[in-house]
Parts: sequence; structure tokens; C-alpha cells
Amino acid sequence: MYDQTLQDQALQGQASQEPRPRAAAPDAEAWMVFGMRVLLAISALLTLYIGQADLIVAGRWTWLFFLAYVVHSAILLGVARVRAGFWHGPMIYWVDIAWYGLMVYATGGAPSPFFSFFFFAILAASFRRGFDDGARLTLGAAFLSTLAVLAVQGLASIQLLLLRATFVLALGYMIAYWGGLAVDQRRRLSLLRDVSRLSNPRFGVQHTLDSLMEKILRFYGGTTCVLLMQDATGRWTLNTVHHPSAGRAVSRSTMREDAVQPLLALGDAATVLFRAAPARAGQLAAGERWSDLAPDACAGIADLLDTAFFISAALPLRKGSGRIFVTAPHALRRADATFLNHILQQAFPVIETIDLLDRLASEAAFRERQTIARDLHDSTIQPYIGLRNAVSAIRNGAGDDNAVTPELDHLLAMCTEVIGDMRQFAHRFRNGRQEEPELLIALRRHLAKVRSFFDVDVTLEAQHAPLISDRMAAEVFQVVSEGISNICKHTRARTAHVHMATEDGHLAIDIANPADGATPCQPFLPVSLAERVYALGGRLAVEPGAGHTVIRVRMPL
Repeated sequence: MYDQTLQDQALQGQASQEPRPRAAAPDAEAWMVFGMRVLLAISALLTLYIGQADLIVAGRWTWLFFLAYVVHSAILLGVARVRAGFWHGPMIYWVDIAWYGLMVYATGGAPSPFFSFFFFAILAASFRRGFDDGARLTLGAAFLSTLAVLAVQGLASIQLLLLRATFVLALGYMIAYWGGLAVDQRRRLSLLRDVSRLSNPRFGVQHTLDSLMEKILRFYGGTTCVLLMQDATGRWTLNTVHHPSAGRAVSRSTMREDAVQPLLALGDAATVLFRAAPARAGQLAAGERWSDLAPDACAGIADLLDTAFFISAALPLRKGSGRIFVTAPHALRRADATFLNHILQQAFPVIETIDLLDRLASEAAFRERQTIARDLHDSTIQPYIGLRNAVSAIRNGAGDDNAVTPELDHLLAMCTEVIGDMRQFAHRFRNGRQEEPELLIALRRHLAKVRSFFDVDVTLEAQHAPLISDRMAAEVFQVVSEGISNICKHTRARTAHVHMATEDGHLAIDIANPADGATPCQPFLPVSLAERVYALGGRLAVEPGAGHTVIRVRMPL
């Protein structure tokens, strides 16, 4: 097994990209909410104790409600302190307003001072989960408060009940609305941050586009994201990403000019929103002003996309044109369409920069191959040709009856074969064509050196390995090389196995070596290798077993 360094021991069991939080370190926001709940519960109990002469108390059992709520709040806080990521769903807030309804019922109904407690649940839910949850809690609070007052007083204080219920509805709705805006802004800022650092340029433009479409689809809760784009050569490509629940892979296809025209009927610059029921369409043109659009202009596109709701925006490309469509099972808003346009304005300059860097790197690599091929011809092939000519002259001088003539003929044939092989290699290298990918050639060459230098026989299984870009291939080569180097340096294994394949849209690399003994080693993490994988957006896990140890690397394609 691998010998663990002090740094490895400090990171035992860590196999995720980011450090895992300690179990005793809960979320600060949950602490605050649960702490305020305890404070409210204690203040309610103290209010009941100190001001019981001024309160209408239904009976001694009233104290049970308030004591039970204190215990309930303290338990939630205690669990949050010892359990990181404690479930903090909407049900907790519904339980809160149920408690507050009991408090109002037990303290006289409409005159109860505990109506304001409802706003704690509404405020916490709205600023944590958004407008929908806050609005539902507002309606629930108004209903429970009304029910509590009617149960105690009937219609005797109908005027005070109307005032209380209206106040809860009005202020609760405002809190839910502003809380929903805050949640939306956080989500949008988070998406814009992710878009601004879309992807590692090593992965290439296509991976960056797929990543952008997946992020947009996840943000809007949509079903399909379709990207229609024309490159600098005039060729149209159609990229489609589906929601993960659909179980459908990302699809790419080349389209003819006449086939894409129905999707381009919306114009070159308009941002469009369409709803099928009732039929309504709008477009955002220059000047950030919305105007109505004939629904018939969008109905055909909706039929092609098989949806009742979609938003669309033009791609801000310097060369070429295109459009993106996002379909959803629910109605989308004008703000959604406007924000989609902002996302594209932020993302596509980055994508075009990546494309430019990719082309510059490819051209530089091509020129470098041309130079290396010429150097190979001048510095290596020409001396071999001279050697072959010298051997041929010696052979002719020796004659057919000389004893060394067969050896000279064999040497001459070897020189001719080597010259032919080198010329073929130089030709393929100059044009960037190999019988197999450069990565596999480099890995086999490296594994041969490992066998020669370290006496470790490493087998490579890569029949199902995907095609990847040159820069990504360089990173993969370093990952495999470092994994094999660790085996050579830190274990006594004489064999190893490297398996490369595609797995769920990721490049899967498994580096395995036999165990030194029957007892498996403790979980550990090769730090430098993990840092390299994490920098590429991948995952690394070490699986030690009784008979072998496997390093599993998964990197996005």
C-alpha cells in the first residue's frame, strides 16, 4: 500500500473536492434561526408569567403550551448544534405557526399579544426559501389566527379579528415578496459567478457550452435547453440538453440552412417570452422595453420544441449568429427572459475567448509539429540514409562470395525498414494524424520506461477511452503518470493496471495495484494528485481493499 505522509494522515477519508465541514460546526444561518426561536419561546413564557394579570389565560393547561414550545425550540437548537446540515425544510415553519395559533387560542383570541409571532415564521421562510413558501405561510397564519379567535370568541370581536387578519396578510405578503426578491438575487448572483468562470479552458469550447446550458436549465427548472449556433464558417450546429430526470444524454447535430430557419423566425436580436395558455408572447428589443408579439409567430416554435412555455434570446456573437431556447413545464416571467439575456451577455465573450485560445493553441501546435518533423528529417532520417548508403557501398565492395555478405544484407534491410518507418512517422506527425490518440502513444511510451527503470509491469486498458482535447490529454497524462509514480515509490508492487473509459459523461480513470498483505490500509488521500484532479473539476476516491488498492478518478468531458 501507499506509505502515508503526515499530510495524508491529516486528510484521511477526504475524497471530495472541497473540505468537509466538521460534524460539530452547523450552518450559521440555521443557528441564528433556531436561536431566535428559542428566544421567542422564552420571551413568550416570561410574558405569560410576568403579565398574567393583564392576559386572558384559558386555564392552567395554557402553561403546557408555552413550556412545550420552549422544549421544542431548545431541542431543535440542540440538534442543529451537533448535526451539520440539519434539515431545515418548510415543515418546521408550519409547526411554528401551529404553535402560535395555540398560543393565540390559549390567551384570549383577538386580544392576545402573540399575533406578532406569526411574522417570525413568515420572515424566516421567505428569506430562506423564497416568495412561494412565504406566501403560503402567510395564508396559513391568517387562517390559523382567524380560526383561533373564532374558537374562543366567535363573532364577538369581529372588528378586531378583521384588523388582525388583514395586518397579518398585508405585512406577511410584503415580507414574502421582499424575501423572494432576496432569494432570487442570491440565486442570480450565484449563477452569474459560475458563468463568469464557466469552465477550465483545457476542456474546450464544447464542454463549456454544455456546462452553461446545464446551469441555465437547472436555474430555471426547465425541461430542455436548445442552443442553435452558427460558427465562423457558416455551419449551423444544434446542441440540446435535457433535464436530468429525463435520462437523455446531451445531443449535438449539424443542421442545414433551411432546417434552422423556423427557429430563427424571431429575429436577430429580440429576447422572447411565450406562454401557450392563454396564448401570449412578448419581446424585449433594444432599449430594455417590452412589447407585445403575435402569439402565432411563436406557436410554431413551441410545437417544434414540444412545449407550452419557453423563453429565447439571441447569442451575442462577434462572428456568426445563433439563439438559445429554454423550455419549462411552468409559466416563465419577463424577468426570467431578461435575465437569460444578461447571462448570455456575460458568458459568450468568455466562450469566444476560449474558442480563440483553442484555435491559437491548435495552430501553434501544428506549426510546432511542422518544425519538429523537419528537424526529425534533417537530424535523424538523413544520417540513417547516409548509414544505409555506406552499408550499401561496403556490401557492393565485399562481393557476393564474402562471408559477411549475409550480415551486410540484413543490416541494409534493417536500415531501409527504419528509414521507411521514420518517414511515415514524420509524415503523420507533421499532419497531426496518428493511428491512435497521442495520449495513448505517450502513455505506452511512459509505461515502457516505468517497466525498464522500476521493473513494474503496468498494463493499459483504454479501448473505450473517449477522444479529448490536447490540453486535457496533457493533464490526463500527468494524472496517470503521478499515480504510477506513487505506486513505484511507495509500494512493493511489481504490477499495476490502468483502465480508462467513459462513465456517465465523465472520463473514468482507475489506477490499481495489488496489496502488500492481507490487511487493507487505512483510508488516505494522495494530496498532490487530488489537487490536480480537483483543479480540473473532477473527483478522486481511494478504495483500499484486502487484495488491491484502486484510485478512482472521474473528470468531466
